[in-house]
Amino acid sequence: MLPRFFRRRFFGRRPLSRAVRVTALAVVLLFLGACTGGGPTSPVVQSGDGTSAGSGPAGPAATPREPTVAGRIDGLQLPWSTVYLPDGTAVVSERDTALLRTIKGGQLGTLGKVPGVVPGGEGGLLGLALSPNFAADRYLYAYFTAAADNRIARMRLEERGGRLELGTLQPVFTGIPKAGTHNGGRIRFGPDGFLYVGTGDSQRREQPQDSKALGGKILRLTADGRPAPGNPFGENPVYSLGHRNVQGLAWDGAGRLWASEFGPDVNDELNLIVPGGNYGWPDVTGAPHRSGFLDAKVVWPSTAESSPSGLEIVGSTAYLGALRGQRLWVVPLRGEFAEEPVSYFTGKYGRVRNVSLAPDGRLWLLSNGQNPDFALILDLHG
Repeated sequence: MLPRFFRRRFFGRRPLSRAVRVTALAVVLLFLGACTGGGPTSPVVQSGDGTSAGSGPAGPAATPREPTVAGRIDGLQLPWSTVYLPDGTAVVSERDTALLRTIKGGQLGTLGKVPGVVPGGEGGLLGLALSPNFAADRYLYAYFTAAADNRIARMRLEERGGRLELGTLQPVFTGIPKAGTHNGGRIRFGPDGFLYVGTGDSQRREQPQDSKALGGKILRLTADGRPAPGNPFGENPVYSLGHRNVQGLAWDGAGRLWASEFGPDVNDELNLIVPGGNYGWPDVTGAPHRSGFLDAKVVWPSTAESSPSGLEIVGSTAYLGALRGQRLWVVPLRGEFAEEPVSYFTGKYGRVRNVSLAPDGRLWLLSNGQNPDFALILDLHG
């Protein structure tokens, strides 16, 4: 039903012919469409002055080329994260089975089961990271849900009789709050050699704004699990706060950290992370331009189009896997700004949990909910 103003303004009080009514209605709809700027579901990009825009200050970037499918490996169960050993072997975590699966030469194998994992809801065996000194220490790091908390542990990958085996589990950081949802779970070593950790608010809404709490944060740790030197809150592992559920971490070519994050029922986010930055949750979401909070660089008002999980940056392009959106989002980056996102493979490969760059320059997607799940290998250059 049109508002009374439009009914009186465009139709008046006298009966009109059907043709005139249809023409007038079309004019009104065009007017409304111009006011809304394309509807509330389109991704919103923030320009340099804090306003919505389709491109950064240097002008629009070229539309990224659609990747081509180069391969597929079936037989996984709820895969969550992927790392790559020096010989190119992919190691994939499975959330509910707690297994570490290997993929080499297109063949699926099993490295072992991580002890102490207690899956449930969104919890289980989640993020993986390789030590930056892997050639010397052979450490594989894992973020997982245990009986009392979410924690990070490391294991040596030991070669025995020509095959890899898991060494003893060594907890390095514990006490991250757990819940049925919002467990975070992404871990990654940064260019500075420190371990970055994305946590969720674990449905404890008081935690994200508390710099002494671990929930709703990005943490920065040494390889041994201590607060990294130079953290913004002193002897504290917290690097940034005000997050709801961080799912992806990646650095661009200039060393800037970007993170993908689930919104509530609106406003999924791609954020540029700065030390000590407050990203607003639960007080604000998206890009409200509120003093004291940092706006997201890209906001997806409709979580049905996104729910961004794993994040990878290749060159000046960010690739985000979408769970509810069941697609790959591609976002050109220009310095500290993001350009208009483009999506590919919508509804074709299910819920995309993770995106990672393999040593051969190909992009791997992990698909969830396909029964069986799979890894999809993409060629970025056509």
